[in-house]
Amino acid sequence: MKSISNEYEIFRRCMIAARKEAHMTQESLAKSLQKPQSFVAKYENGERRLDVIEFLIVARVIGIDPCTIITEVKQQIAEASCEEKP
Repeated sequence: MKSISNEYEIFRRCMIAARKEAHMTQESLAKSLQKPQSFVAKYENGERRLDVIEFLIVARVIGIDPCTIITEVKQQIAEASCEEKP
């Protein structure tokens, strides 16, 4: 598997959390997206990345404002960078 940047790892975790908060399984999300379950599994496991359009579609299906996820990712990245400083 390719190395995942810390920032993308944060994004990935936020996407998983959003799906779970929506009480959706990978399978139910994939069905709503008209994609195979492996599509969701691969971006959640970091095997592939979501492009912007895919991200917007996934967010819509989950029922979350994409700006909410981006804000959360931005905040967590900032917190992580503060923790790295001595």
